[in-house]
Amino acid sequence: MKKHYRHENDCLNCGTILEGKFCHNCGQENLQVKESFGHMMNHAISDYFHFDHQFFQTIKPLLFKPGFLTNEYLAGKRAKYLHPVKMYIFISVMYFLLFFKQGDPVHVNVHQDLTAIQLQEATGKINQNSLLSPKTKAEAIRNLYRSNGYLMVNNHPVKDTLKKSRKIIDEKEDRLISPTTSDTSYEQYLYSQSKLPEARRDGWFERYYNKKAFIITKQKIDLKELIGESSKHNFPKLMFLLLPLFALILSIAFRRNNKYYVEHLIYSIHLHSFLFLFLGIIAIVKLFIPSNWEMLNGLIGFAAFVSITLYLYQSLRTVYNRGPFRTITKLLGISLVYSFVSGICLALFYIVIAATAV
Repeated sequence: MKKHYRHENDCLNCGTILEGKFCHNCGQENLQVKESFGHMMNHAISDYFHFDHQFFQTIKPLLFKPGFLTNEYLAGKRAKYLHPVKMYIFISVMYFLLFFKQGDPVHVNVHQDLTAIQLQEATGKINQNSLLSPKTKAEAIRNLYRSNGYLMVNNHPVKDTLKKSRKIIDEKEDRLISPTTSDTSYEQYLYSQSKLPEARRDGWFERYYNKKAFIITKQKIDLKELIGESSKHNFPKLMFLLLPLFALILSIAFRRNNKYYVEHLIYSIHLHSFLFLFLGIIAIVKLFIPSNWEMLNGLIGFAAFVSITLYLYQSLRTVYNRGPFRTITKLLGISLVYSFVSGICLALFYIVIAATAV
């Protein structure tokens, strides 16, 4: 459908005098203000397919040409590719939605004992859920029978005659946190502390710990589930914060390349985008493979590890122009340092989650 352009040569958005159909100052197209419904839809669809075209133009080299997108961006060739940050956000959102959906357990009311017929019906519903992987289905079925007093022997449910005693033991084991005092409430604990000499009173950390412990005990909070849910919401933020840290490691390792920090950051974004996209594809493939096909799952995992390693090696060579031996040594060093730094960040992440979850 033909576009209707204005005859006037002033930009309606910023007032700049135009020398063509697009404003060289703000980029707005010099279209007629009053347009028909058909023209409006045509413009919107064109913008959509422009993004779609950019997406596919970007995904192919991202997967099959390690380091190519980074060099293209740094050379100024950016119009036909998605912006690195926009691409990272889109791919990471899709990946984490898939990752957490795949790991979601099937919730069963464990406080209600189900009959054998009801258990069979619940098992059938789990097996019919197409969003769950075979491994997740098997785990959900095991949890279903366990919560209703059965043991799984050779993948067959057997009634557990020691259910009551096992439940008491499990509840004790599941209590990850409990007060360090014999007081029965936080108020009583504070009163007992006020009676002690100042030198013998608990410090700030002990008081904070006991406050959380009393809340968890009183409200019977499932701390594991609470931390797990909080982690789901905040883990993507942690990964986003690791991008500049990885770029910092690169800037130190390749300081002789005389690149600006932002150039290392662009490579970091492209690399993590590839990892999320590639691992997302692997996760989708594994959804269609039965969990008992351990050899095939193992082969896929090994192939994925080799592919990622080769991609890392080739992308570093492409972007930083080092020889094979220097690239390998740099790769090993960067991997060790990044693993150490990300491990510390992950530990701090779970400490903060546990401290602020309740």
